[in-house]
Amino acid sequence: MTLTELRYIVALARERHFGHAANKCHVSQPTLSVALKKVESRLGVVLFERSPADVHLTPIGKEIAEQAERVLLEAERLKDIAGQGKDPLIGPLRLGVIYTIAPYLLPRLIPALHIHAPRMPLFISENFTVTLSEQLRRGELDVIIIALPFEETGIVVRPVYAEPFCVALPSGHPLTSCETISSEQVAAENLLLLGKGNCFRDQVIEACPKLSEPGGIEGALEGSSLETIRHMVASGAGISVVPISAADSWPRDPGLLQIRHFSAPQPMRQVALAWRVTFPRPQVIDVLHAAIEDAPPSSTLKIPMAHPKQRVSRGTPNGLDAANAAK
Repeated sequence: MTLTELRYIVALARERHFGHAANKCHVSQPTLSVALKKVESRLGVVLFERSPADVHLTPIGKEIAEQAERVLLEAERLKDIAGQGKDPLIGPLRLGVIYTIAPYLLPRLIPALHIHAPRMPLFISENFTVTLSEQLRRGELDVIIIALPFEETGIVVRPVYAEPFCVALPSGHPLTSCETISSEQVAAENLLLLGKGNCFRDQVIEACPKLSEPGGIEGALEGSSLETIRHMVASGAGISVVPISAADSWPRDPGLLQIRHFSAPQPMRQVALAWRVTFPRPQVIDVLHAAIEDAPPSSTLKIPMAHPKQRVSRGTPNGLDAANAAK
């Protein structure tokens, strides 16, 4: 079986649509369909159940598709291993970043990284943690920047900085008279949150324990992004908790929106790098870490950590607790 045939199997298993899978493989739909029929004939098993509306893996097809993913990942590593004798800082880096970090870190990171590794362009993917984790595991990404806690077998995690949370308020809100705001005060207000599936939403709820109580987030409005929430707060729809990097990047207009810090203990998140333990360019991780330290978002704290290989697939501490301990 050829690597091309394995790519066809994996593509169809993921897309569950012949047309979409063919586009991913840059071939025509008949080419992909005929090739997979030949594979099934050669193996003597049916890999896919076909219907006009959908395509499903058979049980044996699921096993073969999973093994095909592993084979393709190892084949890709051959290229990486062959290039180890060359400069590991030459060539693209496939970087994934979660939505609540990317817009605020990347404008600082890219210029700093260009100084450290000018011949290493970034191919950037923004997404939710769970999607980036899957892409990292499948070898589609080299490194991801996420917020802790994060645990995945065979993945190395290296915290970089701790980022405090703050409170965004519409101008004229009674809480704007306070210098700092407690989590209890936040929980008592009409709170705007990111949608379900976003790790920052979960961290906000964890930072304000009363929100975890029955009915704690009942009636809370949701926004699809921090930028959307900014506009909702400015319109007077409610208040919100945001990372300080987002607040620092927003235009200053005290007539519409104001920012207040939390009272102690100030909730925060740990931002970390994560990569496969088999990633063959460890120098890249050191350079990426150094570039982030050179240009972190405003009001963040560097986290002194042990050697990152002590943190392989053994879990990570709770992001808020560990970050507070590092203060």
